[in-house]
Amino acid sequence: MAENKFSGEKQASREATEWMILLKDDPDDAALHTAFEAWLSKSPVHVSAWQDMQRASKAMDRAVPVFADKWQPMLADMRGERGGPSVSTPVSQNARPEASRFASYLGARHIGRRQVVAFGAVAAAACLMLAVVGPDLLRNLRSDYATGTAETRTVRLADDSMVTLAPESAISVVYTPGDRQIRLLAGEAYFDVSPNPDRPFQVGVEAVTVTVLGTAFDVRRGADETDIAVSHGVVRVDTAAVNPPVTETLTAGQAVRISWSGHSKRGDSPVQQVAAWRQNQLIARDEPLGIVVDQLRRYYTGKIIVTDDALAAQSVTGVYNLADPVEALRGIARAQNAVVRRITPWLVVVSRS
Repeated sequence: MAENKFSGEKQASREATEWMILLKDDPDDAALHTAFEAWLSKSPVHVSAWQDMQRASKAMDRAVPVFADKWQPMLADMRGERGGPSVSTPVSQNARPEASRFASYLGARHIGRRQVVAFGAVAAAACLMLAVVGPDLLRNLRSDYATGTAETRTVRLADDSMVTLAPESAISVVYTPGDRQIRLLAGEAYFDVSPNPDRPFQVGVEAVTVTVLGTAFDVRRGADETDIAVSHGVVRVDTAAVNPPVTETLTAGQAVRISWSGHSKRGDSPVQQVAAWRQNQLIARDEPLGIVVDQLRRYYTGKIIVTDDALAAQSVTGVYNLADPVEALRGIARAQNAVVRRITPWLVVVSRS
């Protein structure tokens, strides 16, 4: 029964995607709107799937249209807006009713319309990816070392310090005779620093600076804050974002979260759990769901959207397997009475059930 329910929700999500594409492509088609309203009223599952698709569409609309000059002409070609012959396509007699309904609107139109429906989800996902490629490209150009989705990398620096980069992370390295400067440009990194009292080792994240002489610690860059946790040794954490500046001193097993506004929150982090991502574990202890999902995003080759701000603020506690980010997401959702829907192979939506 549960499998049938999941299958029905998955089918409804696919159909909602197709309806979204058709309605955006021809918003003034009265017959199309009538058929859509009939589909919507057929089942509460359709209503839920449509609401999820609307939220996902709004989230995608907020993305910055990087390289629009490249992909907008491509979509115009697909729609037939840049010329080319018009070809009608017959409807298969064996198609399921929903597919026949969609195709009936396409049969009398040019092939560009049919291509948009056939590849609509792919095109939408591709445009979404292009919207974020620009910033990633610039970040990677600025970095000395970087990783991709679900990729980790360990680097030995010139002074024999070791850095392990989490997925979708990037650092720049500047060494001088007097100091060692690292900038965490994105993601998360674990540092095992070679001691040198005459040459301080510093990791910068926005206005936050972590200074050490010889220690091992983890630094994670979030959307609005940075987290530092110490495995062994001592670090000093400073931020110039506020006046007077905030300074925190951490020893093994201690951690701090500092927001970009300068607010700090100390806590404990068991040494064996520091940088648990190196063992493919995500350990959440009373963390907002939105922050936990941010960490899962680095392991998923697509987009994960949380549709509800209140849901994103709910507390999550547990241990999850980063090797299977979608299953981890489903485990988190079950604990929050939420649901995970895979709209396309590249788009997952988390919403209230």
